[in-house]
Amino acid sequence: MNTAVIFYIVSVVMAGLTIAIAAIGAATAQGKAASAAFEAMARQPEIQSSISGSLILSLALIESLAIYALAISLVLLFANPFSPIIQKLLTGI
Repeated sequence: MNTAVIFYIVSVVMAGLTIAIAAIGAATAQGKAASAAFEAMARQPEIQSSISGSLILSLALIESLAIYALAISLVLLFANPFSPIIQKLLTGI
């Protein structure tokens, strides 16, 4: 099998793993954050607005990490920075 083909296969697999792990991590973190916020709201209903504001901010920050992972996987798929290096190695320049 050609070295370039192996390189691109590995890039596709790693892009898929990147987004899968990020989605699992973000979903787990969002579930734990929401659970803790609802538990705190149940214990102290008078500060519900403060807790819900903090919850929304933390969920947005957690989701941004998953979006960063999506951006990295798209770079691996469509604008791989190592492609020119592999092409030079294959052509022997």
